[in-house]
Amino acid sequence: MKNKEKPVLYIVIPCYNEEAVLPITEPLFKGKIDELISLGKIDEESCVLFVNDGSSDSTWDLISSCAKNDTHVKGISLSRNRGHQNALLAGLMEAKDLSDITISIDCDGQDDINAMNEMVDRYLEGYDVVYGVRSKRETDTFFKRFTAESFYRLLNWMGAEVVFNHADYRLLSKRVLNEFAEYREVNLFLRGMIPLVGFRSTSVYYERNERLAGESHYPLKKMLGLAFDGITSLSIRPIRMITGIGVLTCVLTFIGLIIALIKGNSLWIGTCLICLLLGITITAIGVVGEYVGKTYMETKHRPRYIIAERTYEED
Repeated sequence: MKNKEKPVLYIVIPCYNEEAVLPITEPLFKGKIDELISLGKIDEESCVLFVNDGSSDSTWDLISSCAKNDTHVKGISLSRNRGHQNALLAGLMEAKDLSDITISIDCDGQDDINAMNEMVDRYLEGYDVVYGVRSKRETDTFFKRFTAESFYRLLNWMGAEVVFNHADYRLLSKRVLNEFAEYREVNLFLRGMIPLVGFRSTSVYYERNERLAGESHYPLKKMLGLAFDGITSLSIRPIRMITGIGVLTCVLTFIGLIIALIKGNSLWIGTCLICLLLGITITAIGVVGEYVGKTYMETKHRPRYIIAERTYEED
């Protein structure tokens, strides 16, 4: 481990089918490493670490070429597509023993890389976790802004502890990663798991840009899936809500039966109550089944990722 005055920084970047944007953003990430080294903020051994998440295009060829031409660029390639969260985890665990700090960021160039300067400054002041938080969403459409902000509010309301308007742009110290390595969940939701580790944390704020090239890999469907994974991985509140709804339904059903008996019009009321109970029962079974399924996957202890290739030799 290097002197904290000049920590070794690894910028960890998951990539999935990013051949359109990688030639644009790779020089930006590499330039940021060079800038921070020249400012005396980080050690000369600092690197950009790209993680190829089983891309079907030329992403890995581009990463390999960049790594061959520059010692400050490295890459690892997963054996198959494992999803953004697993790819990010692979990069963080790979960098854990090679660096003092990591900064994770997406490949699309939307997150302001200049916020890294302040992140490193906050680390040098004694913070182990520095969250990159969007200050505003003016570049988003109304629909995108509404759904994204609703996403964070829903997660917090359901009991998943997340930083509002923070995705996966963050600085983590070596000791945070060492402790985080003990978290063995298969169902990953990193932005909700990192706060569970603890340690001293703060946030830096930045304006997010439009994607520089290519298409987004996080449409509404994936965002909803990520929200559902986050809720069911970090909170049991949905089950408790269903229990409450079940109790309330039983009370209302009992009252309805009394009213039906008094008025003698039991057919219509009974039919409505049966439909309501069926809907609640099916929903309850679905939610509980999701938890059972996740428990089943956890018990298998399958590897969350497999690294097939590296652009460098392991120490």
